[in-house]
Amino acid sequence: MTHHITIPDDYPMAISGTQAEERARALGDVKIYTNKAETQEDLIDRIKEAEAVINIRAYTHLNREVLTCCPKLRLISIWGTGTDNIDLQAALEMGITVTNTPGANALAVAEHTIALLFSLARQIPSLDYEIRQGNWPRGEMVQLNGKVLGLLGLGAIGTYVAKMAKGFGMEVIAWTLNPSPERARESSLRFVSKEELLKTSDVVSLHLRLNDETREFLSKIEFDLMKPTAFLVNTARGGLIETDALLNALQSKRIAGAALDVFDKEPLPAGDPLTNLSNVVMTPHNAGMTPESVINGLMMTVENVESFLGGGKINPACLVVRGSR
Repeated sequence: MTHHITIPDDYPMAISGTQAEERARALGDVKIYTNKAETQEDLIDRIKEAEAVINIRAYTHLNREVLTCCPKLRLISIWGTGTDNIDLQAALEMGITVTNTPGANALAVAEHTIALLFSLARQIPSLDYEIRQGNWPRGEMVQLNGKVLGLLGLGAIGTYVAKMAKGFGMEVIAWTLNPSPERARESSLRFVSKEELLKTSDVVSLHLRLNDETREFLSKIEFDLMKPTAFLVNTARGGLIETDALLNALQSKRIAGAALDVFDKEPLPAGDPLTNLSNVVMTPHNAGMTPESVINGLMMTVENVESFLGGGKINPACLVVRGSR
């Protein structure tokens, strides 16, 4: 029996031409699309005959309507940890298994989080620009040693960020859905309430999954609790923040600045209000894009397909929804 595997969204190209593609092709008939599906109908046409879909990009929305049109689909294997572009309830009802690759890019994203924080605190993008214009700007910057870092979420990425931040002298506190004395000891930090974290942190960094419970996790109420000198860093998902509330907080200097790798709308539209703010540092949702993390994650994605189609046991850490098809 030939297995039919489709990759509907390898744009920009990530898996094409890699050893992960080669490994996938050893499993059956593989179709790879290196352009973005323009419509939902186009996406359905790409995957309606597939037994397994390898989901590369978060812009591909596998909602109930799409999944209903794919009666042969048994597996969605996601490259990455985010599942907010998949209707998990619909997948469960239809017997479709969903897997992801937790931790594959955790170190890379953690490094990028710290890089964004330093860029913001030391005003590196604006200083670089001024020097290139022939200027020699002066002014004070923010020293991070001795400051309080508050982590909203303490998974693999947050744990790495905590370790790195403590390495240059920050005090680290965290809020998580599942606090415990054991986890606190393992990470050498304190778990606090969301309110205490927002009130006391000099830097607030988001490391949560986006779902119905966490959407707009930070809104005007939360920004009003933060210090006016505080920075916000987001390398998780744009939908965790209420966009208008963030804009108002930055424009009014209710908080000192933000460093963002993710946005509610991606790509960020030209002329977006965020692009006009001098107290914002931005990167294009590429925090995890190092050669090491890319190939590691892609290989894990294909391994999940291999295990599923071969009847083997899927790594429990990678299993999001267990289907019955």
